[in-house]
Amino acid sequence: MVKRNIVTVFGGTGFLGRRVVQHLCQRELYVRVASRHPDRSRVAGVDDTHLQFMTADIRDPQSVANAIAGAHGVVNAVSLYVERGAETFDAVHVEAAARVAAHAMKSGVKRLVHLSGIGADVASQSLYIRKRGEGELAVRAEFPDAVLIRPAVMFGPDDTFLTTVITLLRRLPIFPMFGSGVTRLQPVYVEDVAEAVALALQQPTTTFECGGPHVYTYADFLRSVAHEVGLKPILVPFPFAAWHALAWLSELHPRPPITHNQVELMQIDTIASPERPGLLNLGISPQAAEEIIQQMASQQRS
Repeated sequence: MVKRNIVTVFGGTGFLGRRVVQHLCQRELYVRVASRHPDRSRVAGVDDTHLQFMTADIRDPQSVANAIAGAHGVVNAVSLYVERGAETFDAVHVEAAARVAAHAMKSGVKRLVHLSGIGADVASQSLYIRKRGEGELAVRAEFPDAVLIRPAVMFGPDDTFLTTVITLLRRLPIFPMFGSGVTRLQPVYVEDVAEAVALALQQPTTTFECGGPHVYTYADFLRSVAHEVGLKPILVPFPFAAWHALAWLSELHPRPPITHNQVELMQIDTIASPERPGLLNLGISPQAAEEIIQQMASQQRS
């Protein structure tokens, strides 16, 4: 029996997922946090009476079925940035995403929200970007009314984007840019995306592209961040081929600071389409990176 106040969140302990859980709990919903490594400490400031933690692997049909059973809504916030062994982009972003959608449909789930990303494209030469696009098609094939959320690059405390930029700007007076720094991006605050996911559970099927209030070139973004933390770096172009070589070395580590998919995303513009609904359509006024940088910089110093 489906219960209207239960939402299952796959990947609910991740960077975005745990914030989605918080925003859902604020709406007095009962949230199942489905993760391979459930960790209550990663979902702070939430009344435990609204939470259930379940061990679940979206590659395993039975654990997916168990996590979904009886839920009114499902959010798939699982993502993969580096392929390792059986954990491939196809296995996670396509096959597992389709599995979640199929079980949601079979179980009578009323609302499904699938997290993808701006730039997802089945025709892309990038394996990561292509599988994101194929994943969207696979989800809609199994659950036609699914809502797709495509965030731009997300930032916020403990992220791997803005935190890394601030750290490197402080350490490197001469800063190597991705290419010549002309790629356009529209960074979005992770809390705004989490709020969008919570609201999207009440929306009809559509695709939301979530970007921040400003579009920058990469060079302009670096200058803006540097200004906020009181730095004046020298920005120098650095070829993408060299970045890919660095990514190959980086991915040998368990927590790589730079990955191939990050380099590939920096080779294309990742900005929200004006033809698709976004944060403003959900009543969310997006926060600019400059509003959050000082907070993150002070946390780094402490």
